[in-house]
Amino acid sequence: MKNRALSYLRTALGRPDADFRPGQWECIDGVLRRQRQLVVEKTGWGKSMVYFLGTRLLRDEGSGFTLLISPLLSLMRNQIAAAERIGIRAGTINSTNQDEWDAIERKLAADQVDILLISPERLANESFRERVLQQVAGRIGLFVVDEAHCISDWGHDFRPDYRRIVRVLQAMPPNLPVLATTATANNRVVADVATQLGAVQIVRGPLVRESLSLQNIVMPSPAARMAWLAQQLPKLPGSGIIYTLTVRDAERVTDWLCKCGLNVRAYHADVDADEGGADRRIELEQALLENRIKALVSTVALGMGFDKPDLGFVIHFQRPGSVVHYYQQVGRAGRAVDHAFGILLGGEEDKDITDYFIRSAFPAQAHVEQVLKALNDAHDGLSVPMLQQKMNLTFGDIEKTLKLLAVESPSPVAKIKTHWHATPVAYKMDLEKIRKLCELRQAEQQQMIEYLRTGECLMQFLGRALDDPDAKPCGKCANCLGQPVVSLEFDTTLANEAAIFLRRSYQPIEPRKAWPPDAFTVYPFRGKIAEDLAAAQGRALSLWGDAGWGQMVRDGKYHRGHFPDELVDGCIQMLGTWHPDPSRHWLTCIPSLTHPNLVPDFARRLAEKLKIPFVACITKTKVNEQQKRMANSFQQTHNLDGVFMVDASLVHSGPVLLIDDMVDSRWTFTVAAALLRQAGCGAVIPLALAMNSPRTD
Repeated sequence: MKNRALSYLRTALGRPDADFRPGQWECIDGVLRRQRQLVVEKTGWGKSMVYFLGTRLLRDEGSGFTLLISPLLSLMRNQIAAAERIGIRAGTINSTNQDEWDAIERKLAADQVDILLISPERLANESFRERVLQQVAGRIGLFVVDEAHCISDWGHDFRPDYRRIVRVLQAMPPNLPVLATTATANNRVVADVATQLGAVQIVRGPLVRESLSLQNIVMPSPAARMAWLAQQLPKLPGSGIIYTLTVRDAERVTDWLCKCGLNVRAYHADVDADEGGADRRIELEQALLENRIKALVSTVALGMGFDKPDLGFVIHFQRPGSVVHYYQQVGRAGRAVDHAFGILLGGEEDKDITDYFIRSAFPAQAHVEQVLKALNDAHDGLSVPMLQQKMNLTFGDIEKTLKLLAVESPSPVAKIKTHWHATPVAYKMDLEKIRKLCELRQAEQQQMIEYLRTGECLMQFLGRALDDPDAKPCGKCANCLGQPVVSLEFDTTLANEAAIFLRRSYQPIEPRKAWPPDAFTVYPFRGKIAEDLAAAQGRALSLWGDAGWGQMVRDGKYHRGHFPDELVDGCIQMLGTWHPDPSRHWLTCIPSLTHPNLVPDFARRLAEKLKIPFVACITKTKVNEQQKRMANSFQQTHNLDGVFMVDASLVHSGPVLLIDDMVDSRWTFTVAAALLRQAGCGAVIPLALAMNSPRTD
C-alpha cells in the first residue's frame, strides 16, 4: 500500500524522485486504519497531500467519498490540480458557484465525486443540510477538517461556524476516519480541539523552518518604513508578500511602491468586490506564483492556504496581533528554497489596530440583548435589513451577533429563509469567558511586542511560543548571527517623499446608488438614486488622524476651532490634479448648528483662493443626532430626513464643490447633493477634508 501511495504522490507532484516527508506516510496509514487524527505540522509540510492520497487509497478500496471542510476553498486551486492528476474527482459547493450546485449534487448521488469541498459556513445553510448533507451522510468515507485550530475559541483565528462541525461529526458513525489538520496551534488550542473532536491521536512535527532568515526592525514612522521598502525590496530574492494590518494600508503601500517603479499589487478581500473580485484575486495569485510581480501587498486574506514553495520573502509592514498569526504568515516563505527572508517592521500604529481587532471580536452584550428583544417582539421574524431599521447597529454587528447566537447549542435564534426568529431558549452570554479571551488576546499581543524586542534566536522564540518541543536556535536569524540579514538603511530624502505622499493620499468619495427602503417621510427619495439627483465622485484630502493633513484636520476641529490655511492650499493642490479647471465652479458647504462657523469659514477661504463664488444656499432646519453615532444606512439616512433645506433662488446652474470637514457614510453628501440638484444645480462634487474609516453598509 505504501508503494502505491508513493506512486500516487510522485504523479500528483509531477516529480519522479518525490518522497514522503517525515510522518506523512504514518498519517496516511492512520487514515487507512480509520483513526481519528489531529495533525499539527508546519506550513508546506504537505497536510493536503495526506487527505488527497488517503482519499485515493480509500476510494481504491471501495470506500465512500471524502467530505473536506475548509475556509480556504478559493486558495486550494493548486492542491486540487495535483489531486486531479491522480484521478481524484473534486467538487465544491460554495457561494461563488451556485450555477454548478445541481450538477454536483447529481454527481454525488451517482457516486461520481471523490472529494467534496465545502466551507464551514455551508453548514449553516438549511437547504444544504437537507438537500445534500442528510442525503449523503451515510456514504462519507473520510471526514477532513482543514485549519482545525478555527474550532477553538481559544485560538487566534476562531470562527463560529466551525462549532457546527463538531455537531455534524457527532452524528457520524464512530468508526469514520477523521483527519483534522493545522499548522498553527499551541498546546492550549490542541487540547481544546482534541476535546471537541473526541478521542483523537495527536501528531506533532517540528515547526522550525531551516531556510528562513528572520529579522526585526523597529521603525515607528510609516514614511520611514515605506522608504525602506522602496530601497530594499529590489534587493530581496525572487518574489514575496508584504503584509499589512488593514485594507487601507495595503492600498497605500501598493500605490507608493508603484510610484517608486516597483511591480507590486494590492490583495485583500475588497479587491474588485463589485466587479468579479474572485476572478481578479485569482489573477493576482497567479501573477505571484509565476513571478510576474515582485510582491503582493496583502492583508490576512492571503494567509492560510496560499502555496508558493519558492516564495523568497515575507515582510510585515506592521506587527501582527499574535505570534501564531506571525508564524503562520512568515511561514509562507522558504518552503522549497535554500534561503528566504522574514522581516518584521514595527510601527507606532500597530497596537491601536490590534486593540481595535480585540475589542470588536465579540458582539457587545447590549447588541445581543437588542437583537433578541427585537426578534422576541416580532410576530413573523425579521430580516437583517428589518433589524437595521429597529436598532442603531451596523450590518456587521447584527451579522456577528446572529452568527454567535446561531452556533450556540441550544440556540436562541433560528433562521427560516431570509428571516430570523427567536426560539424558546433562554440565553445568557458567557461574559466571563469573553473577558478571559480578551485578556488572552492582550497577552498574545504583549508576547508579540516581546518578540519584536528579543535578543534571543527569533525562530526559537516562535517555536517556544507555539509549544514546539524541538525549538532550538536556528543559526540564521539576525540575532543568532549578531548582524542584520538585510540592511537597516533607508534614504532620508526618500522618507521625506513618502511623508509627502502620505499627506497627499487623496481618497475617492464614491457616490451612493440607492436609498435605503422606508428611510424618508419628509423627502421624496425612494429606490435607486436617479442620475439627475446623484452626486458625482468626490475626494477627501486625507484620512482622519493620519500624519500630515489628517492630524491637522483633527486638531483644527477639536482643539483649535479653526482649519489652517495649509489645508486650503492642500485642497487647491488636490483640485489641480483632479479638477483641472475649478474656476468654472461655484462653492457651498454642509451647515452645522454645533460648529456654525468652522466649515463655512474654511469654505469661504477656499473660494477666495480659487476665485469662485461661495454661496451659503443650504440651511439646517433642525437639530439631529450626530451622524457619526448612526451605525447603518437606514439610521444614517433617517437621521437626515427633513434636516436640510436649499434656497433655490441662490443656486447656480453650473457644477458646485460641496464642502464638509468629515465624510464617513457619505449619506450627508448624498442627501445634500439630491436637494441641490432638485433646486437646479448641475454636477455636485463632494470635497471633504478627511475621510473616516469607510463603512461597508
